[in-house]
Amino acid sequence: MEFRDAWSIARKDLRIELRSRVLTNQIAPFTLLIVVLFGFALDADTQTLRDTGPGLFWVAVLLIALLAIQRAVQIEDADAARERTLLTPVSPSSVFLGKSIALFIQLVALEVLLFFVMLALFNLSVGNPLLICLSALVATIGVATSGTLYGVITAGVGVRETLLPILLLPVLAPIAIGATRAFGDAFDRVDADGWAWLGLLAVFAVVYTVLGMFAYGQLVEDT
Repeated sequence: MEFRDAWSIARKDLRIELRSRVLTNQIAPFTLLIVVLFGFALDADTQTLRDTGPGLFWVAVLLIALLAIQRAVQIEDADAARERTLLTPVSPSSVFLGKSIALFIQLVALEVLLFFVMLALFNLSVGNPLLICLSALVATIGVATSGTLYGVITAGVGVRETLLPILLLPVLAPIAIGATRAFGDAFDRVDADGWAWLGLLAVFAVVYTVLGMFAYGQLVEDT
């Protein structure tokens, strides 16, 4: 089954990350450092911290997502792992889904850590927990699928460390805007329809999931 193959790919990537401990020893501390620096920079104005908290959260998420995506690309470059995977009976769409699931799980773990640290430092109160959870999950799906897709586009390019952010950040900008507005509504910080923004996030996530499933195999062959 396709989902079973995708889950096997995801477990493989997650096992590699658990053994390397890059996520826990490097990316997670970087996540905490970002929030602490935001807190120190705006400490003079607690109201500003509360008003900008949702936006700062998603800026931090995009920064750590870039690190996680670059790490995923680096793993696949080792010993031509990406090309060898496509030589197996596993379909390219399953490979794409598996890598997106692995990236999604890593990002969710980091977002949970980031979220509770932000609540403590910024003294925020959640007005709509359901909207927070749904918008975070849907936005993270969009980040994971688009990141996996653009990661393979930049694979094999010698300057991918600088090219990936240039290509990916404009694509992720709608996610950051939509998720920030949804979070702002859930935190009662802005006058916005968070559920409408959640719908836009869902459209983005579906589009990149479908696009990645169809284009991943051809992109790997081209790179």
